[in-house]
Amino acid sequence: MKNIFYLLFFSCFACQQPPPQYAAKIEERKLLPTRDSLPSQVSFATKMRGATVVAPPKAFSKTEIDSLKAVGVSHIALVPYAFTRLHEPKVHYGAAWQWWGERPEGVSAMVKMAHEAGLKVMLKPQVYVPDGWTGSLYFEKEEDMQQWEKEYENYLMRFVDTAAALRVDFFCIGTEFKQLAIKREFFWRKLIAKIREKYTGKLLYSANWDDFENVPFWDALDLVGTNAYFVLSEKETPSVTELCAAWQPIRERLRTAAKRFQKNIVFSEYGYLSVNGCAGKSWEIEKIVRQLPVNQQAQANAYEALFLTFGGESWWAGGYLWKWFPAGMGHEGYPERDYTPQHKAAQRTLQQFYGQ
Repeated sequence: MKNIFYLLFFSCFACQQPPPQYAAKIEERKLLPTRDSLPSQVSFATKMRGATVVAPPKAFSKTEIDSLKAVGVSHIALVPYAFTRLHEPKVHYGAAWQWWGERPEGVSAMVKMAHEAGLKVMLKPQVYVPDGWTGSLYFEKEEDMQQWEKEYENYLMRFVDTAAALRVDFFCIGTEFKQLAIKREFFWRKLIAKIREKYTGKLLYSANWDDFENVPFWDALDLVGTNAYFVLSEKETPSVTELCAAWQPIRERLRTAAKRFQKNIVFSEYGYLSVNGCAGKSWEIEKIVRQLPVNQQAQANAYEALFLTFGGESWWAGGYLWKWFPAGMGHEGYPERDYTPQHKAAQRTLQQFYGQ
């Protein structure tokens, strides 16, 4: 047990290259570390041990909340999607075809269910851009830009009211608006002030992994949020040691940002597909995911490296894994390859760390 402790601490947590005599042991390690063998500095007791619960087409039972608690989840994120079409300054929400979990009644029911079970909730209204990406969303005409902002504000404030009424713990004001966050700072500051008039919980914004350092309004929020789809390795199944080493410079950037903005950082979204090369460019892998071999070990290794790298950092508030299908509902036809760790090797990894 003592040898395992030192092996994990020096090779993974510190993200340093292990001594030669231990390298083979790391690569040959078949079992995940037990709770007792984890480095003492890696602790999730005070972290957001989060999971994004996919909005399902119909209601689910309390059993699904129990399954989240069983793996150590302490926080859930709920994402009622709206959408904006390319070149159209409108935010569409509330269509009759939207699933139960995205409609106001479904969101409220899930918040109440989570709170009754002792879980904390982040409400994360999010805009989807069909055949595009939210990060590139921008309108050159000022009147179009203002129209979109007005519609986005109306969409968001509907859920601010829900969050205030149900005492939701965290509220995310936007996700991955890479251009809009920088070019329309005044809009976001005005929106934050309006939200705070009604809602007293913690506010955050979810930046894209490559622009969290550039968001100009972190000072107006309570937490720095970023997704964590950093490119770590293009290998099919990189080892935990290799992934830890890849995290090291990224961890330093994040630590510097936390100090600069004087805010803790939360991974508002993190995760890995369970296919070959899942620690690489996830947005590219998603395009061919159905063609790739299932690789549960690659996903589990990526989870473990992230947890070992950040679990001991006081400025890291935790994160919300992407994603969890309640009662198996809401998937797109390839759950065996999708981001969810459910019923995979990564679920055991998750439980080892979240369940500390």
